[in-house]
Amino acid sequence: MDHQQALSDFHRLTPDTIITVVEQALGTFCTNLCRPLNSYINRVYELEAETGEGLIVKFYRPGRWAQEALRDEHAFLLELAAREIPVIPPLTMNDGPTLGEHEGIFFAIFPKKSGRSSDEFTLDQWEEIGRLLARVHAVGATRPAVSRVVMTPNRSTLPQVAFLLGGDFIPPELAPAYQQTTDRLLALIEPLFSEAETIQIHGDCHFSNIIHRPGESFFLIDFDDMAVGPPVQDLWMLLPGYAREAAAEIEVFLEGYETFRPFDRRSLKLIEPLRAMRYIHYSAWCAHQATDGGLDRLEPDWGTHAYWQREIKDLNEQIARIREEF
Repeated sequence: MDHQQALSDFHRLTPDTIITVVEQALGTFCTNLCRPLNSYINRVYELEAETGEGLIVKFYRPGRWAQEALRDEHAFLLELAAREIPVIPPLTMNDGPTLGEHEGIFFAIFPKKSGRSSDEFTLDQWEEIGRLLARVHAVGATRPAVSRVVMTPNRSTLPQVAFLLGGDFIPPELAPAYQQTTDRLLALIEPLFSEAETIQIHGDCHFSNIIHRPGESFFLIDFDDMAVGPPVQDLWMLLPGYAREAAAEIEVFLEGYETFRPFDRRSLKLIEPLRAMRYIHYSAWCAHQATDGGLDRLEPDWGTHAYWQREIKDLNEQIARIREEF
């Protein structure tokens, strides 16, 4: 089945189809509950087994991830769960795998685990999160994820810049300035990654992807964007500000982290470069959504002259910040 047909079927998923697919995959009956959940990319639904157990089914957007990349995600989750690390692994289906396929659309089914995310952490919680991520990274360092993005400037950010400049996304009068700015940025930060450890990481570790359940530890969720990258990537998006403003949180996090795994403190110099790479990643993500009919998922002024002026300004400010710190 071609991509466009699979994408069309993806948009036309109905509750009856969703429930039937899950029932056949698990060999169990479900109630009529089929509640859509928020997701920028995928189609995600809450279901209920006839026994009362909550289920979450995720239909992966066609063309977003290759089958082998999804298998990397599932293998990582299953290995983490086997080590009793608090993540939510996919359920095994009747025929053995955790990844199913319906009319060219890959899907996975997870047990429902409710919980709350926080907007900020106490110092004790920073230490707990340090311990959690160290355990995740200890597993992530045992083998590579061969089909996942490698999060370094030349391996991930350079292709994103090329995609943005090669399309009709940036106004012609601003494209030269964007190219000059990104060229300067990449030349500045690529050497900083030359000796950085790269392992399997969560890759998108922000507040919404860490949930707390009463009486239990933090759970790390949503491994869709898992990557191969420096461990510090899973720290910086949790910080309350720029690296220099979060010294106390970083120190307590590292106290917890180093309980289970050494942390190369030289890699803290990658925080602001990784932030700049995130700016470009987000612009490229939006561009991909725009080409795939996902304009409703974008901020209102994405792609406008004002948007790209702001991006160029933000990247230049980030270059200045990186130079000032190092």
